[in-house]
Amino acid sequence: MRLYFIALQFLTIIPFPFTVRCEEEDLGRSMAVFPLVGLTLGALLAGADYLIAPWLPRGVADLLLIIALSAVTGALHLDGLADVCDGLAARGGRERFLEVMKDSRTGAVGVVGLVLGLLLKYQALVHIPLEYKREALLFFPMAARFSQVQLTVGARRARTDGLGSVFIGGAGVSQFIAAYAVTLTAAYLFLGLRGIWCAIILYLFTWLLKSWFHKRLGGVTGDVIGCVSELNEMLCLLVLLVMLGWKI
Repeated sequence: MRLYFIALQFLTIIPFPFTVRCEEEDLGRSMAVFPLVGLTLGALLAGADYLIAPWLPRGVADLLLIIALSAVTGALHLDGLADVCDGLAARGGRERFLEVMKDSRTGAVGVVGLVLGLLLKYQALVHIPLEYKREALLFFPMAARFSQVQLTVGARRARTDGLGSVFIGGAGVSQFIAAYAVTLTAAYLFLGLRGIWCAIILYLFTWLLKSWFHKRLGGVTGDVIGCVSELNEMLCLLVLLVMLGWKI
C-alpha cells in the first residue's frame, strides 16, 4: 500500500492528509503499481463523467474530462511531450536534443505538440461509442501508465541526473511483470479481446519508441517517459475507436 501512495503522490497532485515515507529506491519499486494509479485516474474520470454527462452536451463533458486529467496529473507528462517536441525540432545531435529538453522554456513546436495532442485525445474520446465510454475511461490512463514501466525497465540512462534516472535505476523485471499482469487482466475484464489486442499494439508501439530513443539519445529521460505516456494515451483511444466497431 505504501508503494501505491508513493506512485500516486508522484503521478498526481492529489493531496494526502498524512506523510508517506519514501526512500530513493522506493521510486523504482513503485512502478509495479503504476497501472493501479492509472486505474485510479480512470475511475475519477468515469465518476466525473457519471456526474456531468446528464447535464452537458457530450462534446463539452468530454472536453472537461480531458482538462480534468491534465489538471489532476499536474500536466506532468504533457510537459514531457512539449520538451520532446522541442528537442525533435532542434538542429544538432544528441547533446543538443538533451539540452533543449532540459530548458524550462517551451518553444513554438512544443506548444503545437501540446495543442495537437490534446485535440487528438479529445476528438478520439468524443467519438468512442457511448456504451463503451466508461470502460475506455478506465482503461486508457492505466495503459499509458504501464507504458512508463515498459519504457523504464531495462532502459539506459540518457543522462545521469533527473528523476528519470532514479526510476531507471530502481525498476526491474519484477515491477514489469506485476504491472503488465494488472494491465492485461484489466484490459480483458473491461474490453474483452479488444482490450488484449489494444494492449499488445501499445506494447509494440512503446517498444519501437524505446528502441528509437536508445538510438537517438543513447537512452531515455524523464521527459521521454512523459512523452511516451502521452502518446500511448492518444494511440490507446484511437485503437479503441477502431476496435470497438469489431464484432469480436
